[in-house]
Amino acid sequence: MSDEILRAAIRAPALAGAAHAFFTRQGGVSQGVYASLNGGVGSRDEASAVQENRARMARALGVAPEHFLVPYQIHSAEALAVAAPWAPEKRPRCDGLVTATPGLALGVTGADCGVLLFADLSAGVIGAAHSGWKGALAGMVEALVAAMEALGARRANISAALGPTIAQASYEVGPEFFARFVAEDHDFARFFAPSGKEGHFLFDLPGFIALRAEQSGLGGFENLGLDTYADEARFYSYRRTTHRKEPDYGRLVAAIALPA
Repeated sequence: MSDEILRAAIRAPALAGAAHAFFTRQGGVSQGVYASLNGGVGSRDEASAVQENRARMARALGVAPEHFLVPYQIHSAEALAVAAPWAPEKRPRCDGLVTATPGLALGVTGADCGVLLFADLSAGVIGAAHSGWKGALAGMVEALVAAMEALGARRANISAALGPTIAQASYEVGPEFFARFVAEDHDFARFFAPSGKEGHFLFDLPGFIALRAEQSGLGGFENLGLDTYADEARFYSYRRTTHRKEPDYGRLVAAIALPA
């Protein structure tokens, strides 16, 4: 495995003691707009390159590549407990995974959306969640915590970390977006700031996810404060790609493992 992956991977103090990584785009084999550690099977990258990239990530966490599990993400608030690997064609459609089974690594992909890792080390239960604005509003964090509790975790003992996510300064939204949030709870208006463009706002997705984590009663939560849009050297960004009219984009992977 490339030493570059180990040097570039980001780890969260809140998850100290857990085998985990917020992988950057550095240390893989993909080329072009996908350079280089693209983990997105949903991208139009060469399938063999993505497979090799994920195998490198698996080895970085000390698990077999076939035990490196990433769901088919659908921007939901669905979390699934897993105890064994699945066949590639049977990837579950959800946005959160939890396990108490040693030897498995749980991962999620992102390229502006929030990627979160969770651990209750005393109970031996871990989780990973993908949370864009839809998932955050629908209760992705709450669903993931509930799924961990069903495996024996205690929410007061769960620590979580939010990895590279688009920052408020980079995330302009329109009036319909703002209206959807304040219709749910008028207090959510505090996560929006004027963008300078009439009727538009800058949305604080990391701050909103942090609120959901706080309301879930977690024992600890850490926002790494990393902006996918602004840091092109380390992170892919769907919005940056869209603004540049590029043909496609890579996906970052965040993953956590229970060693065998």
